[in-house]
Amino acid sequence: MEQVKVLSVWMSPFGIRPLIALEERGVKYDYQEEALPNNKSDLLLQMNPVYKKIPVLIHNGKPICESLIILHYIDETWGSEKFLPYDRALARFWADFIDKKIFETGFRIVISKDEAQEQAKRDMLENFQLLEGAMKEMSGGGSLPFFTGKDLGFLDFAFIPIICWFHTYESIGNFKIPFETEYPLLDAWVKRCLERESVKKILPSSDRILELGFKIRKRYGVD
Repeated sequence: MEQVKVLSVWMSPFGIRPLIALEERGVKYDYQEEALPNNKSDLLLQMNPVYKKIPVLIHNGKPICESLIILHYIDETWGSEKFLPYDRALARFWADFIDKKIFETGFRIVISKDEAQEQAKRDMLENFQLLEGAMKEMSGGGSLPFFTGKDLGFLDFAFIPIICWFHTYESIGNFKIPFETEYPLLDAWVKRCLERESVKKILPSSDRILELGFKIRKRYGVD
């Protein structure tokens, strides 16, 4: 019998990615919540001895680490329809952009104040503008409901986890992200994603993430 297990933590955007992908593919899996950072399980240390980080997908005893690599593995292992579009390089480029720009600027909003936070907010809006342009290009001017097709794909999985952080960015940064007026394709995309059963099941609530955001600020001595 096939055995699939995921090691992760509930709030991790990187851990959320493979969970939604597995739900979309209808793959049954066991989930193990890790107590990070100070109480990592023996299984996590055994399955990811190099980085000792989540997420880890364990398939029949074989560990696969790093969220985007896990998405590739799920794509190759289960289902006939592929997550990755024909232009794989473009999708991978924008997934990397999400990791290095979107997540990074969001984190700066959470842990900073004054001018540093103002700059982070400006950077975030600029990044969303770039991503809006990318979606326009890849979705045929918005004719496709998701980034590269009629169904959720690789880039959608990469970006979906950030949705539950929007309220935290706005609340802690004391600003409004103008999705409806400035980023209409992303706005429509968010609404479609939130209608998916896989997303409803896995994505944490915005209120829970906001509570986490304030704890992070306190940990960094901002407030």
